[in-house]
Amino acid sequence: MTILRLLNLSLLIFFPIAWIAPLFRAGVLPLFGMKEVSILSGIASLWQTDIFLALIVIIFAIIAPVAKILTYEALATGRLPAHAKPWLFHLGRLAMADIFLIAIYITVAKGLGIGRIDVAWGLYVFTASVLVSIGLSFQSQSSKQG
Repeated sequence: MTILRLLNLSLLIFFPIAWIAPLFRAGVLPLFGMKEVSILSGIASLWQTDIFLALIVIIFAIIAPVAKILTYEALATGRLPAHAKPWLFHLGRLAMADIFLIAIYITVAKGLGIGRIDVAWGLYVFTASVLVSIGLSFQSQSSKQG
């Protein structure tokens, strides 16, 4: 098993950790305490107010990354034909979209100055997982051309 496949399969461990880990702590005022927000807690909150948006987050944050990992593994082991390789690129774009959403939410919340948001360790795990996934996509594209 190659190092790239090990990295890819390790994402099946790191992504779920990132889904339950606190991404950030948010509060209106420091006096009232801070609430930890994870991807799964965010989805649960969205599910109660906006099911459509919750489904979009589920697709971008959970389904697309796992589909990308499994597609990469299937290509690496020869279980998928080589012409399926472009799907990795498209799945990578979907899986990357949630990082931008989180960044926008944090930027908007900090810019409003109403509350306080502190980045938590889960955001780093999630970001690192997405970056490794992107790196694997770039490697896959370069091996296709080379």
